[in-house]
Amino acid sequence: MMLQLDDKKSGRGPAFLLVGTLCLLVARTLGAPNVGTNSEIPADSNGVGAWFTKNVKPYMARKGTIDPNLEFAEAGAMIIKVRKQGKGDFNTITAAVNSIPAGNNKRVIIWIGGGVYKEKVKIDRTKPFVTFYAAPNSGAKLTFAGTAKTYGTVDSATLIVESDYFMAVNLIVENSTPQPIGRAPSVQALAIRLSGDKAAMYNCRLLGFQDTVCDDRGFHFFKDCYIEGAVDFIFGSGTSLYLNTELHVIPDNGVTFITAQARESNKEDTGYSLVHCSITGITQGTYLGRAWQTSPRVIFAYTNMGNLINPLGWSDNFHPERDRSVNFGEYKCSGPGSNPAGRAKFSKQLSYAEAKPFLSLSYIVGSKWLLPPPKL
Repeated sequence: MMLQLDDKKSGRGPAFLLVGTLCLLVARTLGAPNVGTNSEIPADSNGVGAWFTKNVKPYMARKGTIDPNLEFAEAGAMIIKVRKQGKGDFNTITAAVNSIPAGNNKRVIIWIGGGVYKEKVKIDRTKPFVTFYAAPNSGAKLTFAGTAKTYGTVDSATLIVESDYFMAVNLIVENSTPQPIGRAPSVQALAIRLSGDKAAMYNCRLLGFQDTVCDDRGFHFFKDCYIEGAVDFIFGSGTSLYLNTELHVIPDNGVTFITAQARESNKEDTGYSLVHCSITGITQGTYLGRAWQTSPRVIFAYTNMGNLINPLGWSDNFHPERDRSVNFGEYKCSGPGSNPAGRAKFSKQLSYAEAKPFLSLSYIVGSKWLLPPPKL
């Protein structure tokens, strides 16, 4: 089963496999990402909300400290409304995105009314500063049934974001392709691909079964989200922080994996940091991650792990030579699935000093670009 999975990402060329080296905008030491700001996430989950409010302030309070282009964009923000039943500027999300001119340099908030939008949406790289906003509990859902067989793996996503400074708030993004029975070729079905730099997602639900989230390249931040899948449902070469996010594993006939981070060498400063997350599901034997590429870097900290986790925790994907190059770590996790006794020898229970660089907004250089969700 796992040997089939090893080359399942068909259609991905060398450009994808090298994206980790292309997404770096600043030079950072490999073992210890930039920690220049005092923004360490508290160990007590009850303090995360206050910590976030203190450290991630609106742009008006950050003038002169954030990226100048972002500051300029936020100062001229505009709102476009999408309603399925009319009474908005548009009745589809696609039409709203198409209305944004190439070379856009102002924040455009696309306010999405409740309802199900059966669309395949792409924001190309010429349209930065786009926000998808849905009211809390509105049930606004973007859904499409795309698979690798039809579109190729990375283009099967319901939502493709290639532009920088994207934000999504309170939105459901789903790939509605039915989960296949057994293994079959070209069934990858992404909900979202984030290929732009400096993207944030707040209180979003991302639903799929295989390759749900293509965390492709760039700095990304996920907070209070729900991500569902069975196989490699967070994968790619992003440099990303997942905070207070539920990772829900759905049953599958084969082996289930949460992450497949695509770092190929220790020269690539990419990786996933998952902090104060929870891992849920009714399946058994789930791996926290597998060595899809040679040098993946994935850190779980303060995460509650249900009893679905395989005691080994991590897989070298039948490549024992990768045992020397993987960077799989855990720090002060809890729950029945966090027992370190049976963990794979190539993984590591981290010390505070080793974990600290991954417990900060500075891991994603957040002081320069990360903003809170808009209040509409």
